[in-house]
Amino acid sequence: MNAFATRSVACRLFQWLIELSHKKQLFFSLVLGGVSALAFAPVSGVAVLVPALSGLLWIVHSAASPRRAFALGWAFGFGHFIVGIYWIGYAFFVYAERHALLAVPGVMGMAAILAVYIAIVSALYKWLSPHVSRGGYGGLSSMGISNVVLFAGLWTLLEGVRGWAFTGFPWNLIGSVWVISDEILQTAAFGGVYLLSLLTVFVSALPIIVMDEKQSVGKLAFRLGGGLGVFVVLWSLGAWRLSGDELTYVDNVVLRLVQPNIPQRLKWQKDLRSKHVAKLIDMSVAPAQDGRVPTHVIWPETSVPYSVPGYPDLMQLLKKAVPKGGALLGGSLRREIISQNTSKRRVVWNTLFVMDEQGDVLEGYDKTHLVPFGEYVPFQGILPIEKLTDGAVGFSFGTGLKTLSVPGLPPLSPLICYEVIFSGDVVDKQNRPEWILNITNDAWYGYSAGPFQHYAAARLRAVEEGLPLVRVANTGISGVIDAYGRNVVKLGLEVEGVLDSYLPVTLPITYYAHYKWRIWILICTSMLIYFTILKVVNSRSR
Repeated sequence: MNAFATRSVACRLFQWLIELSHKKQLFFSLVLGGVSALAFAPVSGVAVLVPALSGLLWIVHSAASPRRAFALGWAFGFGHFIVGIYWIGYAFFVYAERHALLAVPGVMGMAAILAVYIAIVSALYKWLSPHVSRGGYGGLSSMGISNVVLFAGLWTLLEGVRGWAFTGFPWNLIGSVWVISDEILQTAAFGGVYLLSLLTVFVSALPIIVMDEKQSVGKLAFRLGGGLGVFVVLWSLGAWRLSGDELTYVDNVVLRLVQPNIPQRLKWQKDLRSKHVAKLIDMSVAPAQDGRVPTHVIWPETSVPYSVPGYPDLMQLLKKAVPKGGALLGGSLRREIISQNTSKRRVVWNTLFVMDEQGDVLEGYDKTHLVPFGEYVPFQGILPIEKLTDGAVGFSFGTGLKTLSVPGLPPLSPLICYEVIFSGDVVDKQNRPEWILNITNDAWYGYSAGPFQHYAAARLRAVEEGLPLVRVANTGISGVIDAYGRNVVKLGLEVEGVLDSYLPVTLPITYYAHYKWRIWILICTSMLIYFTILKVVNSRSR
């Protein structure tokens, strides 16, 4: 099929989309959204973004109004998030007798809320597109590369908003699809995952420019080739960044990562809790792998189903897991009784503790980003909903990111569970660490896409910050990631075992870690100026 025939088919398809009824367009958008989510781990079908995002832009551009575009974008977003976060439903079946009936409405409700972000992208695009299109509202002749730039910019802007609004949920940002390529992943060191998102949406939606009837086939082919060339260049630059790098490690540090693979439903059973602790200790003191004698042992999030510091007998038991001259870093609860006037209130934190071989707790970190409805209930005085986790008392918020100093280790930034998904907000900027430790418990989500997507986010944080990252999970995926985001060692999902690994060294601070949001202020300002100029020029030419 020659270029003219290809263009003719594309134009007929675009016309077909325009002529569909509104309900059929909504259904088409819903399907495209579901297909787009297959680009994320573990499927990692990145190529599906081309028909999905091009299709969304086609159908939104043809919408009769911003209001209609909002509805079409919402339908796309609903399909996108239903497929992308379906795994959340697994958590409702851990205690099925209490929560199973909430699984479907819970996932659908969350997808419906998150879909609003893509709906806003679509509505804003439709509202602004007449000022960037040469031919006015709609129509094949009005499509150009400026439309694609506008769409990609709005998408990325709303991803950024999703990352902080209402405590934030920056899960499955489009740029995270590139964990399939160590080379392309290096782009995150310069502009974060959001730069990857911007470029990915731009290139994926670029085929829409074949609708520009005013441009020759040769010029359109050149532009499409240039779009693909963007990622060829990114891959080449990433390969150059990785070339010549010899993986080096911190002297005299061997980490033992313990993955006990304890099912979530059994984790807090009173008659099994002591057995869980004994299992962790046995795995911690098992013979060294490949002659690597552990200097520090790391356990997953809330691996100790008690409060630490706790009873003397418990502390004496836990210290058995501490290597001689080293430390144990593990997850547990931390409880305090706080007096308020004449009453007393029990406060509970999800915490990471550091214990030495004498059984003393040297350091600690309380989780700051808590999971809504999992660890606390928003508006608890209004909503008649209980949290999914055990216990009547919700967790309290920690005081913020901190850098821990552990004997025998470089300073580290502790992150608990999904705190690792927050780009640009994973280290204490005033006291920068030399590595990141992420302990987590993904047992809630079984063997699903969730843990794979969580691990992908962790790899991106390592690249963005130029810091090695160690991830220890109850049921997996556990691993050591170097400062380039590459896997050093890795233990798969729902596998019991330990990993003994050296700790990779840190890199010089990256551009993204140094400038963070200043990069995006510059990009957004540049785009604002660009589209303002286009609006003025196009207004004068009409």
